[in-house]
Formats: sequence, structure tokens, C-alpha cells
Amino acid sequence: MGLAMAPRLLDDLARARTVVLVSGTNGKTTTTAMIAAGWGRDVATNQTGSNMPAGHVAALAASQSSSVVLEVDEGWMTNVVPATKPRVITLLNLSRDQLDRSNEVRQISERWRSVLTGNDGVTVVANANDPLVVYAAELASNVAWCDIPTPWNTDAVSCPRCTLPLRFNNNSWWSECGFSKPLKMVTTLHEELVVRGTSLPLDLRLPGAFNEANAAMALTALSYLNVDLTEALARVNALESVAGRFSLRRWRGHQLRLLLAKNPAGFTAMLNTLRADGGDVWVAINARVADGRDPSWLYDVPFERLRGHRVYCFGDRRLDLATRLDYAGVDYVVVHDEALLPPSNDVINVLANYTAFQDWREKSGPC
Repeated sequence: MGLAMAPRLLDDLARARTVVLVSGTNGKTTTTAMIAAGWGRDVATNQTGSNMPAGHVAALAASQSSSVVLEVDEGWMTNVVPATKPRVITLLNLSRDQLDRSNEVRQISERWRSVLTGNDGVTVVANANDPLVVYAAELASNVAWCDIPTPWNTDAVSCPRCTLPLRFNNNSWWSECGFSKPLKMVTTLHEELVVRGTSLPLDLRLPGAFNEANAAMALTALSYLNVDLTEALARVNALESVAGRFSLRRWRGHQLRLLLAKNPAGFTAMLNTLRADGGDVWVAINARVADGRDPSWLYDVPFERLRGHRVYCFGDRRLDLATRLDYAGVDYVVVHDEALLPPSNDVINVLANYTAFQDWREKSGPC
């Protein structure tokens, strides 16, 4: 309503504030929370994940803080960057999401490139291992390249400059036309995290290598705000959950760990966090408006990694999931009546896409 009455309301609310934007297909909410926590002060932020202009306006209207960090939907960057005039933009990754309505990812990369080219007033913290992010950011005036683990490159198989195949090998990538991974890194994350020459001992409570990568990006962004990195690291390390993600919950005699996974790249990252102990895994898939109506992306998820586990299939599209697991040779159970599940003493990992995650969060309680 506010934007309908005052189209420049976001511009007005952002004026005279120090703004950090975070965008990408996966990790926006967590990285935004890490920056907000690491900043070590009152920060205006859209912590509920409402990442389009209406959510940005609500976040800025609710706080008078001069420090702002906002996650931004990939498709809205060309609107939000000019409106907020950010000090730092953090670009995580680009991959397919919500197949029924989202643009092809290369179009998103082109749109990012158009708004980032030149733009002297902003530092772009960019993932150097994602070719589509590099293409988007390479003409920005000030780029801080981050060499972080990025195992998913299936959506960047051809060069965004010349369309020839991209080659990936030994933590590098290149095209025959000369487009390649940048050489000069501000941040590296291999055996240790080094941000602008400072070694930082990551000891995250949040699980997974992908969260270490998110933390590397967050701490790099904070370094351009003159935040003490040692103090910021302690605050980032202490985060235990973000908007319910990675939280422990109780439900009908079960202890659950809720993991959000909404597309092939996100599912692949979450599967990498599971221990090879043969424990039961619950997977919940919906295909509602917020998820995208097309669940064919399930066939790009490497569910073969769940062999040796028993997988319980939940959600509106549990039969689609079961079919995919059958092709993958995974032992599965289709759950038609949740009340029939026997209690368990083990912590069960629940991997759920967007609305299925919200369903489980609402019907479970805190431990």
C-alpha cells in the first residue's frame, strides 16, 4: 500500500543510511542474518525473508537504525540497487529456482550486470567460483572476489560471453574465448578462511560447508564496513539457527532438525551435511505458488546419495518424490497418515522445500 501511494518510498527510507544488499539463489537469508549479527549493533533487516520492495519498506519503516542489511530477490536487484544506493552488495550464486515462472538464470545475470557496471559508490563482494556471478560483476568499479567452495555449477555449463562450453578443473574454470575465473582474490576459504589478509578460525554452530561459504561472504562484506573481524567472527560463530533453518524441533515423540532445501543446488548442499550412518531421513515436497508449480527439478537432485538410508516421503508431491527415489534406488516409505509414524529417539533430519518447511515449522514445537 505504501509503495502504491508513494512509489519512491524505498528511496526515501534508505536515504542517509549505510545499506548492504545480499542476493543469490541460495543462502540469502542466512548470509543476511550473519551480516546483521556480525555488525554488532542495531541493524534494520528483513529477517522474515520478505525480500521484495514491500518487505524492504516494512523493514526500514520498522527501524530507525542507520545500519541496514537486506536480502533481495534476484529478479528485483535492478530496482532495489538504484533505490537504496548500497555501500556493499553481496552476490552469492545463481541457479535455477521456481521453474514455472522464473527467468532463465543467464537473463538474471545480464540484469545484474546492467545495474552493476560502473557504479562507483558500491563494493561488490562476489563469488568467483560462480561464472554467472563473475559475468554479472566483472564490470563493476570495485569488486572483492571470494574464492569459496561452490560445488554446484550445472547451471553454468556454457560461457555467458560466447556460449562455448565452460571447463571446470582444479578449483578453476575458463572458456576458450578468454572468460575465466578471476585471479586476484580478497577472500579465500580452503583449509582456512582468510579475509583481506586476516586469518579467521571459523567454528560455526550452523552445519555444512555451504554455511562456511556464507560466513566467508558475510565477513568479507563486514570488512568493507570497517567492522572488527575478530569480534564479528565470534558473533557469526554463535548463530545456531536462522528463521527456523537448522533448528531442533519436537513433533509427536520425534526430535527433528529442520533443513530448508528448495532447488537442486540447495538440496545438493543439504545432502552433503548428512552423515552416512543409515539413519532415517524425512523429505517433504510441495509445489504451491511459493515453491513453483513444476517439481521436475527433483530429477536434478542427486538423491542417489541417500542410498543406505530409509527416506520417508511427505508433502503434496510425495508421490513425485517417491518416483524419483525409486529411480535412484533409494529405500523409501510414502507417508499418507503421519499419525501412524512410531516415535523415535534419534534426531531426524527433515529436508523440506519452502512451503513444506513452513508447514513443519508451524506444526512442530521448540525443543
